[in-house]
Amino acid sequence: MDSISMISFFIFIFFCAFMFSVANSSTLGVNYVSPLLDIQERERAPSSVQLTAAYGVLNRLIPSHFSSFEFHIIHKEHCGGEFCFIISNYPGSARDGSPEILIRGTTAVDILSGVHWYLKYWCGAHISWSKTGGAQLASVPDPGSLPAVQDAGVVVKRPVPWSYYQNAVTSSYTFAWWDWKRWEKEIDWMALQGINLPLAFTGQEAIWQKVFKNFNISTSNLDDFFGGPAFLAWSRMGNLHKWGGPLPQSWFDQQLILQKKILGRMYELGMTPVLPAFSGNVPAALKRVFPSAKISRLGNWFTVNSDTRWCCTYLLDATDPLFIEIGKAIIEQQLKEYGRSSHIYNCDTFDENTPPVDDPDYISSLGATIFKGMQSADSDAVWLMQGWLFTYDPFWRPTQMKALLHSVPLGKLIVLDLYAEVKPIWATSKQFYGIPYIWCMLHNFAGNVEMYGVLDAVGSGPVEARTSENSTMVGVGMSMEGIEQNPVVYDLMSEMAFQHSPVDVKAWIDLYSRRRYGRFVQPMQDAWNILYHTIYNCTDGAYDKNRDVIVSFPDVDPNSISTLQTVLNDVHEQYGKRYLRRAILEEPNDSYDKPHLWYSTSEVIHALKLFLESGNQLSDIRTYSGCCSPSSQV
Repeated sequence: MDSISMISFFIFIFFCAFMFSVANSSTLGVNYVSPLLDIQERERAPSSVQLTAAYGVLNRLIPSHFSSFEFHIIHKEHCGGEFCFIISNYPGSARDGSPEILIRGTTAVDILSGVHWYLKYWCGAHISWSKTGGAQLASVPDPGSLPAVQDAGVVVKRPVPWSYYQNAVTSSYTFAWWDWKRWEKEIDWMALQGINLPLAFTGQEAIWQKVFKNFNISTSNLDDFFGGPAFLAWSRMGNLHKWGGPLPQSWFDQQLILQKKILGRMYELGMTPVLPAFSGNVPAALKRVFPSAKISRLGNWFTVNSDTRWCCTYLLDATDPLFIEIGKAIIEQQLKEYGRSSHIYNCDTFDENTPPVDDPDYISSLGATIFKGMQSADSDAVWLMQGWLFTYDPFWRPTQMKALLHSVPLGKLIVLDLYAEVKPIWATSKQFYGIPYIWCMLHNFAGNVEMYGVLDAVGSGPVEARTSENSTMVGVGMSMEGIEQNPVVYDLMSEMAFQHSPVDVKAWIDLYSRRRYGRFVQPMQDAWNILYHTIYNCTDGAYDKNRDVIVSFPDVDPNSISTLQTVLNDVHEQYGKRYLRRAILEEPNDSYDKPHLWYSTSEVIHALKLFLESGNQLSDIRTYSGCCSPSSQV
């Protein structure tokens, strides 16, 4: 290694010595979900299948080093009962073409997390989405010259079992038009980032189509129910219907084929894909077919001109016997099509729609019925629910929250604390009143592309939650609405799946700069330090960073932005608790002249100048210039 690489290496050794000298940890929540973890362990793909899948990812990422690594699947008992990966030097003398690094892991995902960890911290590499720089692998030494790790090896354990990925709306903001080639790259990226609990929502309209056919709802009747591809997320959640549709039969068929490929690869890698469940959202035609069914029409949800052609969807009451029938049929049809499941199902009943009744008994019956629909088809079912409704709607006071959360047996419901990096609900709800939850970073609303982050909160928040008294935390997650932006934020957040102690973000950023560009460049190092304490440490609590002129659609009138400023830090005080609304219109102001900023513009301009100054040394690096994309990048 050259002198700069050597310095970086020793900085890292000091850094990781701190990180790896931690004790095992667990939470009450992990104990509650241990029966499910045991089931999933028994049903996971055979070691041979996982290893083949892991080698496939390695070959797509860095084919030149395919023979430099050897992988083994190990049991959790090798890591004190925790999920983990172990990096060690390959035993025996190095020969041309022989392995140099041995990586063992409890699943293929854990093995690939170990590959990423090694490439990151021993080889100075950087792995991101193609649109945010792709994979910077130029700093990886040639085969035969890979850096050795310490003789005892490196053991990295997951402090909690799950690393969650996606938001119910990511499918429309980002994935709508993806084919298998793009999905394969994304699944590779997920595995390298340690993600083992992803949503798998593709193709669910084909499932619904087949289910509703059995309830005498024709295909043409569903034309009014499903939205277009970019709007399916909101059709699924009961926010709108038909907008952007109807969908051709070819769409249903192709998406179902694609979903089977996605699930197949996820299972091969040892992941736990989360399938959708029935929330009560039904087509209008069901009311005609079952006139006595308890079906109500919801209010308008920001739909164009409040036009009833698209707004005000229909909800089947949970107390109606038909609810469990449909809920069961949805799960059964998926099991029939896919051959298996991981027993975790996502369902968000009132996502930005307020329940018609606030009676705790009604809410409890609602939750119990939703779960019974899942359990009737899968006796091992566990309900995964986005916790956004508790942030968004003041309806959910403690009594109502507890009624919903306690309507399901303990360990059978997991809540996503969806916006924990800014507004953690775990801290104000006594750990979701004893229910297991996943600490999530939302970060991105509406697929916007503005530079933004809360790195200090990301680097410490999950650890604070996990180590708090009576913690019920069972995972960490990334619940952004749109991806392929702000790679530094996702690089750090994905790493929190393996961090047992708060991260020294300043030291981490220094290493990040070296890794992202494959070399040390002082002006770039200085620039990233500025970005860290300005753009990437927003603490104002406002969530909607896509209202500034620079990141708005080109045809938007700037003056309209100033009068329709959407903010999250509009606070409602009710029953002694602070609640937040997603869409509040401020009074007209001069915000066009004073855009929403949380940092010093002069400092950021200085950082930009330092970026430009670094061009002479980094113009050949894609993570700097954005050009020269090799086919192997993810």
